[in-house]
Amino acid sequence: MNPAKNTELIKREIKRLGFDYCGISKADFLEEEAPRLENWLKNNMHGKMEYMQNHFDKRLDPRLLVPNSKSVISLLLNYFPEEKQKDETAPKISKYAFGMDYHFVIKEKLNALLEFIRENIGEIDGRAFVDSAPVLDKAWAKKSGLGWIGKNSNLINKNSGSFYFIAELIIDLELDYDKEIKDYCGTCTRCIDACPTSAIVAPYVVDGSKCISYFTIELKENIPSEMKGKFDNWVFGCDICQDVCPWNSFSKPHKEPYFNPKTELLEMTKKDFYELTEETFKRVFKDSAVKRTKFSGLKKNLDFIKPD
Repeated sequence: MNPAKNTELIKREIKRLGFDYCGISKADFLEEEAPRLENWLKNNMHGKMEYMQNHFDKRLDPRLLVPNSKSVISLLLNYFPEEKQKDETAPKISKYAFGMDYHFVIKEKLNALLEFIRENIGEIDGRAFVDSAPVLDKAWAKKSGLGWIGKNSNLINKNSGSFYFIAELIIDLELDYDKEIKDYCGTCTRCIDACPTSAIVAPYVVDGSKCISYFTIELKENIPSEMKGKFDNWVFGCDICQDVCPWNSFSKPHKEPYFNPKTELLEMTKKDFYELTEETFKRVFKDSAVKRTKFSGLKKNLDFIKPD
């Protein structure tokens, strides 16, 4: 087994599959993250996201997810869209949900990568992860040199900003490991200053239970009345802390056809949103991550942000 040769082979295939960046780190205990995650949970910053409390140990040690794992391959796939919603007064949808649900798109690529590794290197045990298992993806992407964690808690890539999906392949194969890079946020506090619900409670600490994305996607109950008027017209997700980040001036449109938005979605007017029927919802958001809220959830959000 030649780690350098295998690493080169794997990285070449990753590029062919359409991923934008790849970094590899040693599968080990995330010592730095342990107290941070513990404090975050202890302070109830996960809100009603009870699943964040589950599998605490597995979140910090990939060897508990994949026995004898040696490497965490972190991958970034750009989703920054070329076009925006046409009606600037219409309720806003987060850019990541414009196209097809990323879980399906990325999972397929990861499975193809794992198959490639097995065919070209040997009987390798591994698992693919796309934001749906107890893996601290941003921590692993940082560890493998793909960027630094910004003050808004997003991974920021020095060349292209933060509009990326992060995914991992954890395998029991030793590879060459990449080095972390330094933090380039400097004294900038634009994301902290811009958040309308003050969810970034301190640099690098986001109280998830105050985040617009949490209220419009995760929270199944009614949105607290004290948040009325603070959503800046966001109805699914929120991009504010990314939109104001100077590093995102380097964002380039993605090249993944599956992430191209439906014209019908981009052309929806304010009136279209507020008159949305279940039939139209099913058609426009058929393959989109917006389906997560269901029609009833999106209607609830629309009712909440609707001007009096």
